Amino acid sequence: MKILNKVYGVVLGAVLLAPFAVSRDAAAQTVVAARPVTVEWVYRVKYGAHDEWWQIFKKYQLAILERQKQLGYVKEYTVYAPSLHTSEDARWDYRIIIVRASQEAPAGQSEAEVARQLFPDQAAFKRDENRRWELTANHWDLPIHVVNVSASE
Repeated sequence: MKILNKVYGVVLGAVLLAPFAVSRDAAAQTVVAARPVTVEWVYRVKYGAHDEWWQIFKKYQLAILERQKQLGYVKEYTVYAPSLHTSEDARWDYRIIIVRASQEAPAGQSEAEVARQLFPDQAAFKRDENRRWELTANHWDLPIHVVNVSASE
């Protein structure tokens, strides 16, 4: 009878602890999935609109990135501008390299959520951002990654 009670105890313990084991495994998978992600924003601004475009971009986008950095979702960002010029087809005016903690923003840290927190006058925010897009000749967002040059394949 003692052996049977031990067997029942082990089986009952396994059944009761199984959800915790699954939760622990799911948490481990979540940690693995939350890898830093690097994104490049590239902008080509219409000629003659650089100053206005930059003022709007600084007011909103850089403020949002800075707040996301304070919250921990954005690890770092760098803004680049060319020192010289290229051909028109390859021209760009600003590149922003952003390193995020993960692909998806935690609750309350997405660009839209942070924009609502920082800029309660959403009508003005949308009007100014629409103006910035009117001044943008071309734009693309590009997820990028570091290439391991010593990898075999």
